[in-house]
Amino acid sequence: MPTSSSPPSSSSMVVTLAILVLFFHTWAPKVYVEALKVPFHPQDALPLLPRQVSWPILNSLNGAVDLLPTFVGAASSPNDTVEWKGACFYNNTAWMEFHNKSGSEFGGGTLHIKVSNAHSWTCMDLYVFATPYRVTWDYYFLSREHTLEIKEWESKAEFEYVKRKGLSIFLMHAGMLGTLTALWDVFPLFTNTGWGESSNIGFLEKHMGATFEERPNPWVTNISVDDIHSGDFLAISKIRGRWGGFETMEKWVSGAYAGHTAVCLRDSEGKLWVGESGHENEKGEDIIAVLPWDEWWEFELNKDDSNPHIALLPLHPDVRAKLNETAAWEYALSMNGKPYGYHNLIFSWIDTIDRNYPPPLDAHLVASVMTVWNQIQPAYAANMWNEALNKRLGTQGLSLPEILVEVEKRGSSFDELLTIPEQDDWLYSDGKSTSCVAFILEMYKAAGLFNPLASSIQVTEFTIKDAYSLRFFENNSSRLPKWCNDGDTVKLPFCQIRGKYRMELPEYNTVDPYPHMNERCPSLPPNYIRTQNC
Repeated sequence: MPTSSSPPSSSSMVVTLAILVLFFHTWAPKVYVEALKVPFHPQDALPLLPRQVSWPILNSLNGAVDLLPTFVGAASSPNDTVEWKGACFYNNTAWMEFHNKSGSEFGGGTLHIKVSNAHSWTCMDLYVFATPYRVTWDYYFLSREHTLEIKEWESKAEFEYVKRKGLSIFLMHAGMLGTLTALWDVFPLFTNTGWGESSNIGFLEKHMGATFEERPNPWVTNISVDDIHSGDFLAISKIRGRWGGFETMEKWVSGAYAGHTAVCLRDSEGKLWVGESGHENEKGEDIIAVLPWDEWWEFELNKDDSNPHIALLPLHPDVRAKLNETAAWEYALSMNGKPYGYHNLIFSWIDTIDRNYPPPLDAHLVASVMTVWNQIQPAYAANMWNEALNKRLGTQGLSLPEILVEVEKRGSSFDELLTIPEQDDWLYSDGKSTSCVAFILEMYKAAGLFNPLASSIQVTEFTIKDAYSLRFFENNSSRLPKWCNDGDTVKLPFCQIRGKYRMELPEYNTVDPYPHMNERCPSLPPNYIRTQNC
């Protein structure tokens, strides 16, 4: 037994630190922490602990969402200071000083940030700073005035923009340690592993309230294709790999419980086909394709490594009777081989200025992310949003910085620009732009399902949730195919044909079409409450 003068063992130090961390995290009153600067914050001690001890605690404190920065303000002049509370320093002010130390045409500037009242001696705050022309970052550990030097404005446009709108300041609210933890939380969402699948499930359970109840075997339905008809809708949910991670983010912001869609078509000889926007061709390009059912189903059963969960949503007999199959086929074949609709992908989600962004997302952050991509991959940025933003302004060829400046000149704002509804007849550089769900709804529109309201409905404004909420589908379970949900103890109102977990589609088959449908709808998690006739 060691004497009182013996050094403590490493294991006893670990236990002591762990107890301190858990004690402060669980019991320390918030008011005490804010009133008294402690030598260290419990979270700051976590890196000293072994991974098997620290990581579960870190994961309970931080998650993937903590990777997103929070807009705290924009600094434009010494007379217009910005004030906010940080994650480490509770009192913060910032202002911009314009100068011409470089002797350049438009000069430069110094961002002053004064930080004080840290909650501990070991914490730090991490920031991202952005204009439409640049993005940079810095972190602050000491309680004093700090500066961020911008030697030279890129152009007169950037100089004028910062004078009017300021340099945007974003706080990484989780701090340095929390941000690194959040990165660790985000990474597995996109990995094609069991870890990735459980991470996607955990994210959706935590942030959407989704449930993943395991179905009894068999997890693949023995389908009779004779019971599938033109216009029947396929809702698909992928939960691992690159597309699994992307769909998880899409579901979170839009409230959809599926992340991909396809549609069934039967030709004049009775052969069943699948139309899909987002099919990957042999070159690795995402295109619109019309494929034989057998080929599509074989891929989903044996080659799709994203663990897809698939539901067949049969059309209601009265709706099916309205479907003009000739017109449906004409539309589908006219789009066959064209690129996937990236241009308007994000705009079906953003309908309002402030009721579509899960915290801490907002229009400032969207603009900053676009700015980053505009610098890293200009061609990608042009395809994803530049053309669509130009359409909304009635301009052509403006770059993202020029778009942001033009919006300000018109007395509008970027968040208002994002809410302008997409128009189905807009032609982009590579033709009409239809995402997976817009392709199906454009086909429905061409085939007469939205008549007599078709001219007043822009289906490119619909999310996947908006699509499966349409009152177009079978509402009488006795008319569903006999093999539908065969063997499952829960009888769903649609036919799940693949997947380990039971699919859920909240608000399924509940909304009748109306003019200007889904152009002004909020979508905030976790309830995603939809206002009437939005």
